[in-house]
Amino acid sequence: MALITETTLRAMLPSGIPNPYLVRAEDKFTPAAIDFLKGRGIKVEAYQSTCGLSSDSESIQELCIPVGVSNRHVHLSPEDVEKLFGPGYQLTALRPLSQPGQFAAKETVTLLGPKGIIHGVRILGPARGATQVEISKTDGFQLGIHPPIRVSGALEGTPGVTIIGPSGCIVLPSGVIVAKCHVHMSEEDARAAKVKDGDSLILRMAGERALIFPDVTVRVSPRYALDFHIDLDEANAANLSTGDQACLIGINGKLFSTQGRW
Repeated sequence: MALITETTLRAMLPSGIPNPYLVRAEDKFTPAAIDFLKGRGIKVEAYQSTCGLSSDSESIQELCIPVGVSNRHVHLSPEDVEKLFGPGYQLTALRPLSQPGQFAAKETVTLLGPKGIIHGVRILGPARGATQVEISKTDGFQLGIHPPIRVSGALEGTPGVTIIGPSGCIVLPSGVIVAKCHVHMSEEDARAAKVKDGDSLILRMAGERALIFPDVTVRVSPRYALDFHIDLDEANAANLSTGDQACLIGINGKLFSTQGRW
């Protein structure tokens, strides 16, 4: 059970409060929270508290997805690794990531924007085809740039930044994004959830800030492991940490099951 207060709701205003606002049947509201929602014309609906997928109303299969909080980081092309660290340089693995074969490197770089600088930005390996910088909206304010929310690899029309390493720097003309929240799935996971690459999930977070993420992109590959990736701003808004669980409550804009609360 979660106690939802006016303070909790006000913290959601910058990103928007979903309408209807979805809660579990056992969740409770303070009187001030009820007045806050009613005053803004926001309806409240309760849904099944179990994590479930329905298959033509014949069966329900539980699907809870582990959360992976992603701080700012950089993906580098092999050419840019050498520009920043020297000819022939290879990234050194520091620790494995949730996705098989991927790792956080020991190496870090500095990001320089028009209005500010961020030191110690982690590189993720291995090197990939194109250099890409993933930051939060808050990081963008610090750097003085305003990257759009994009899926990985969709870099057209994005701002650039200067990347500084120990042996050189790169003036990146574009390639900075705020990563759209997404779920990695293996082909087996996608079949079980009856979704395909590019579909959208509705996920609900548990806890004191029981937020709904209504448009979470599905990424499917035989190389992927099940994981829900959000950035630090989103994690803080929902009071989430890596290893928490997200509950699947709908697909492509449609909830599995709801009943009226008010």
